[in-house]
Amino acid sequence: MSGGKPSKEEVKELLEAHQINFIRLIFTDILGIPKNVTIPISQLDKALDGEIGFDGSSIEGFARIEESDMFLLPDPSTLYILPWGSPGRDKEAVLICDIYKPDGTRFQGDPRYVLQKVTEKAEKMGYEMMVGVEAEFFVFGRYEVESLAGGIKVTRPSTSLLDRGGYFDMLSVDAGEELKKEIILSLEDMGFNVETGHHEVAPSQHEIDFKYADALTTADRLILFKLVVKTLALKRGLHATFMPKPIAGINGSGMHTHQSLITLDGKNAFYSPEGKIYNLSDIALSYIAGIMDHAKGMTAITNPLVNSYKRLVPGYEAPVYITWSRYNRSPLIRIPASDPENTRIELRSPDPSCNPYLALAVMLASGLDGIERKLIPPEPISDNIFILTPEERARRGIESLPSDLLEALNELRKDKLLRDILGEHIYTSFMRAKLMEWDSYRQQVTRWELERYLEIY
Repeated sequence: MSGGKPSKEEVKELLEAHQINFIRLIFTDILGIPKNVTIPISQLDKALDGEIGFDGSSIEGFARIEESDMFLLPDPSTLYILPWGSPGRDKEAVLICDIYKPDGTRFQGDPRYVLQKVTEKAEKMGYEMMVGVEAEFFVFGRYEVESLAGGIKVTRPSTSLLDRGGYFDMLSVDAGEELKKEIILSLEDMGFNVETGHHEVAPSQHEIDFKYADALTTADRLILFKLVVKTLALKRGLHATFMPKPIAGINGSGMHTHQSLITLDGKNAFYSPEGKIYNLSDIALSYIAGIMDHAKGMTAITNPLVNSYKRLVPGYEAPVYITWSRYNRSPLIRIPASDPENTRIELRSPDPSCNPYLALAVMLASGLDGIERKLIPPEPISDNIFILTPEERARRGIESLPSDLLEALNELRKDKLLRDILGEHIYTSFMRAKLMEWDSYRQQVTRWELERYLEIY
């Protein structure tokens, strides 16, 4: 239903027409993990008036226990009917919510609010950010174990492959292919405009792409997309994961993010028939330069897990070097071939574990910063950067993205613009959570270490 601002009465009429009995009021914590409060349809009026509260102190990065009361205000344009359940019984709908404090002001720790503020700045500058994402995921099997209570069998996710396919392979109709078709049909039933679905490079890896939209709508839909993919997989006894690198030695999952700016009169601000480089406007070039200027700092947000940096290594198609090009897929930023109306940039480094609200916010803020400062990017690179020697890269001024989470956090710490965009509340909470994650990781003794060192030393 996203795209307009329906009235309360229109929301109620649609829910009644679909015989909805339960509504999930969805929001995310600072790490991008979806949270929800489920209400029966009888509480809809109360919800639409912003009277449904929750304990913010229980949510990662939200509030201290002495200031824990929070309230959810649903955005009526985010009403979607979920593709499971029986009408009149357990059929569900979702509404994505903004978070308010008891005094009626917006909560600064709400990731959706961070993106809303940056899009408002873009609008004041005369632009709207349009975004399309390619969120890759793996589908694995599950295995049966006995529950902690004993006597009850439950299933746990594994990394067992369902196929040995590769990029665009047309496989026999296995469990993964059947799931992909069910996901596509379910998303279309929800109102998504699904453009393509295909097998990705690695075994058991898939991609389903839906049509681009404004930044906030795309972030909302990505949250719901991941919910649908994981839920439908579980219903088939499978496990879908957006973990960036679940298996060593094969490609990981990225979230290539296509971005453009549209002027308030509907023109693509990235295209210019007089543009000397790929028909890109000066606005587009400055936007690219801004992304490159803040690339190291934003990586902590766009690639937020310890595991994210197992994907960002040479040799598996993931970008490592801060460069840009047209057709070359080794740089950080690519300019896809398109007609003038669809001129855009593709940022190839993000992965689908990121919080989409924060990730799009730092991308847009970086690009706008480039426009405001009239930055000029270096010359595009046509060579395969992966085969250049370190000396050749240094000579050409090609820098690298952070190589691990700690380095990325240190880069974020140095980037004042991105810290200001996140706000003190989210920045401090995010850094605290991620430094704890890194500290926990560095204390682990891995199987690789045991196999490498135990017998020798």
